[in-house]
Amino acid sequence: METLCLNSSETQIAAEILQRGGIVAVPTETVYGLAANAFDLQAIKKIFVAKGRPSDNPLIVHISDKDKIYEVVSSFPEKASYLAEKLWPGPLTMILPKNPRIPHSVTGGLDSVAVRLPAHFVIQEIIKKSGFPLVAPSANLSGSPSPTNFSHVFEDLNGRVDAILDAGECSIGLESTVISFLEDPPRLLRPGAITPQEIETLIGPIIIDDSVYSKLKPEEKVLSPGTKYKHYSPKAKVVILKGTSEKYAEFLNSLSSENIIALCFNQDIPLLKIPYISYGDSSNSSEQAKKLFSSLREADKFFPQIIYAHCCRNEGVGIAVYNRLVRAAGFKIIKL
Repeated sequence: METLCLNSSETQIAAEILQRGGIVAVPTETVYGLAANAFDLQAIKKIFVAKGRPSDNPLIVHISDKDKIYEVVSSFPEKASYLAEKLWPGPLTMILPKNPRIPHSVTGGLDSVAVRLPAHFVIQEIIKKSGFPLVAPSANLSGSPSPTNFSHVFEDLNGRVDAILDAGECSIGLESTVISFLEDPPRLLRPGAITPQEIETLIGPIIIDDSVYSKLKPEEKVLSPGTKYKHYSPKAKVVILKGTSEKYAEFLNSLSSENIIALCFNQDIPLLKIPYISYGDSSNSSEQAKKLFSSLREADKFFPQIIYAHCCRNEGVGIAVYNRLVRAAGFKIIKL
C-alpha cells in the first residue's frame, strides 16, 4: 500500500479517504490516532490489521460536537454530561452504554463504548467534513510507544495505512484520561492529563481502578484501551528504578560496562557515567508526559539491551506517567 503524506491544511483529502472506507493517521492533542469511520466494519477491521491490535482491545470513538453524543451512546448520565460540559473538548474519554449502531468490533464485544471530543482543530475538522464519528486508537504498531509526531507514525505505519496527516508535535503526549460511568461512583480506568483530583472537584468521589497500578487478571474484561496488554514498549527491555538521583546513578554507574541506557530526569545527568536520555525535570510531570514516548523511541536508537527508567513521582499527571512506564516495563520495578 502506498501511504499518502498530507499537511494540516489537507483535511478535506483526509475526510474523502475516510468516506471511501480508508484509514488515516491524524493528530490529536494527546497522541496521533489511526482513524476510520466508526460505523464501517471493513474500515475498522483495517485498523486492527494495520496495528496488529488484539480484537478485544476497545477503540475510542471521537466526536466533534457534544450534541452528537447520542450517535454513539444510548444514555448520558448527569455526572458524565456535566463533566463533558466542563472538560470537553479535551483529553477525557468516557465509557458509557453504547448506541446499537456502534459495532461490537469497536467495543471489544462489550455493550459499552469509549467516547471523547478531542481538542485538536485538525481532527475536529476531519470529523465534521467526514460526516461521521471516528474510531482512532494510537497510530502505532500495537504495543510500541505511542506516536507524538509525524515521524513516529511514518516509522511504524508507512505502507500500512492510506494516509498520514502531519500537524507537528502533540501538545500533551500521553493518551486521554478514561473514566467509566457504568457504575456510581465513576471509575477511573486510565490516568491522563486530566487528573483524578480535577474530576473529583467537579463531580465528587471517584474510584481509581486497580488496573491503573497493576496488571489485569487474565479473566478480567478490558473496558479501556491500555489496561490489559503490554503497551508503550520500545524494542529494548525497560526496567523502572525508584529511588533518589544518587542511588539511581550509583546503581547504573556500577553497570557501566553493560549495554544499557538511562531514561532519566534532568537532575540525574551530572551524576551519570553511562549514555542517557532525559525526559524532563523530576518536578514537572507534564514535561515528562510530553517527552516520555519520544524519549523511549530515541533510547531505542542506541540499541541498548536494557533501558533503565528513573521514576519517582506518583501524583497528579505523574500517575499517568507512572502508569505508562510500568506497562512499558511489564511491571519490572527495582526499589533502590
